[in-house]
Amino acid sequence: MALDQEAGSALPVRTSRYRRTGRHSSPHQLSLPSDAPALVIAVPGAANPVSDDIAYGVANLASSSCPGADVRIGYVGGRKHHLAEVLHDVLGEGRPPAVIVPLLAFPHPETDAAIARIASTAGGPVVVAGHLGPHPLLAEAVHVRLAEAGLARAGRAGRISIVTAADGLIVGAAGNQVTVQAAGVVAVLMASRLTLPVAPASLTDQGSLMEATNQLRAARVARVAVAPCVIGPELPPGTLEAITARTGAACARPLGGHPTVGQLVAIRYGAALADPRMASITGLQLGVPTDPEVLARR
Repeated sequence: MALDQEAGSALPVRTSRYRRTGRHSSPHQLSLPSDAPALVIAVPGAANPVSDDIAYGVANLASSSCPGADVRIGYVGGRKHHLAEVLHDVLGEGRPPAVIVPLLAFPHPETDAAIARIASTAGGPVVVAGHLGPHPLLAEAVHVRLAEAGLARAGRAGRISIVTAADGLIVGAAGNQVTVQAAGVVAVLMASRLTLPVAPASLTDQGSLMEATNQLRAARVARVAVAPCVIGPELPPGTLEAITARTGAACARPLGGHPTVGQLVAIRYGAALADPRMASITGLQLGVPTDPEVLARR
């Protein structure tokens, strides 16, 4: 993946600025003016090779839905491509307010607080968009990851599934009880897709996982599988391996750079641009609907 190098950057390979190369098309594109605010994807934690691959993959996908947008990547932790530095660069160029889209499926208290703190000291107008979920597209991505792990098989038209290696499912999120409640919406969608008992839980809380497991056992589930509804960087390394070792439950991989994640980033960006508060600052008028459900169907 070819990426432009920032002027004066000591990092020769990748930078926080992402520019698409070649011709791209998307059935759910936003129509943006040339002076549209930058889209800054806020990635939990510090930069590392795994997070880089996910973040730049998502940026590629989101950029396809936002042709002409200046898409940047900023990390909430560490020093490399830190979110504060990226915002300073964007706002220093005299552009309209930046839109931060957290690379989070659901609320994540630690990361959310860090993003809010960085945004408040950015030195210019910054709008923080909503989390990527809950949203039906997340359920679609979770379903795909389950199929890749051999835990579910998509039927005709991708709407009906036959579970092949589990008869109950834990939809796992990263965070507290508020996060689990949000994940519960995706759990309901997965239960409808798979026609199986499904329970939400926090992947970082052993008590929450035990509660979800007991709930499924009470429904006479013998084979429990774990479906992480997380992008990846927000989860401490080794979490899923530890869960598998401790419980013996089969586990799908995180959503990572699944195409729907990039689409959801574009949806949240578009919704932020359509917010009346943003319009009052920029006078920006979009050429396509930015309601998340409308945009997702285009």
